[in-house]
Amino acid sequence: MDLDDFIITVFCRLDDLIAQVSGGRRLRQRGPQATLADSEVLTMEVVGAYLSLGQDQALYAYFRRHYRHFFPALGRVHRSTFVRQAANLWALKERLWQALLRQAAARGSDPDFALIDSFPVPVCGFARAPRCRRFRGEAAYGHDPIVNGPFYGFRLHVRVCWPGLITGLCVAPANVDEREVAPLVAQGTAGLLLGDRNYWAPWLRDELRAHGVRLLAPYHQARRDPAPRASALIGHFRGRIEPIFSQLVGRGTAKRVWARDRWHLANRLLRTVLLHTLCVVLNLQAGQPPLQLAPLVTL
Repeated sequence: MDLDDFIITVFCRLDDLIAQVSGGRRLRQRGPQATLADSEVLTMEVVGAYLSLGQDQALYAYFRRHYRHFFPALGRVHRSTFVRQAANLWALKERLWQALLRQAAARGSDPDFALIDSFPVPVCGFARAPRCRRFRGEAAYGHDPIVNGPFYGFRLHVRVCWPGLITGLCVAPANVDEREVAPLVAQGTAGLLLGDRNYWAPWLRDELRAHGVRLLAPYHQARRDPAPRASALIGHFRGRIEPIFSQLVGRGTAKRVWARDRWHLANRLLRTVLLHTLCVVLNLQAGQPPLQLAPLVTL
């Protein structure tokens, strides 16, 4: 489909889902209704994330310049009003995300076979960290294994169910151990959970088992691994999470933090996750490979 068809598809899907999750009730119980419909704002956010428009200013300017015929009320809305309305819809984004996961479960996704991992989300450049005012008291220093160096910010912990649906999300300071966050990410789930060597810990395995989750992670030291073949098999399946991280970082600009508080940061992350989940669901329904996001739209 072309971009126009994609915008229409996203709008129809989200508009139907909003009516479903709200039960037909008004989202705003008091005061006047917004000039832009919530489904219109969410459509622009999701499509903008697909186009890698990470900054709200760029997203607003793009749709005002090229798609005002799709969203005529956008010409009467100031950019700050648009950004504020989008940020206030973070809870609705989470409910829509969960509704899409239920649709994917009906299409054959396996919620009992999951992967867990994390990646760094720098708040600013490392040299600027001592002077950075954003997220002061919340962000922390951590180590980025990809660049083999330190960074200042957070880590985004993600749980992914087969064949590639993001089902759990948690933002933690960069100095928090991945094993401490794992029970939060796996909360309310059951089945098999695969992690890398950073998740190997007998206490964590026992804690998750008590909640119905079986954690499989290679021994934390590769040189002393008692079962290298089993570890290689775990790594083979766990590799499915790597292209998902590439999509979140590349297309979704998850590592570019323009937000100045957790409210806006959570909104932008949920926007990216909503986009990814919707694209996977569209691929599953069309019988296409679930993680091939690029062929969905012909630009």
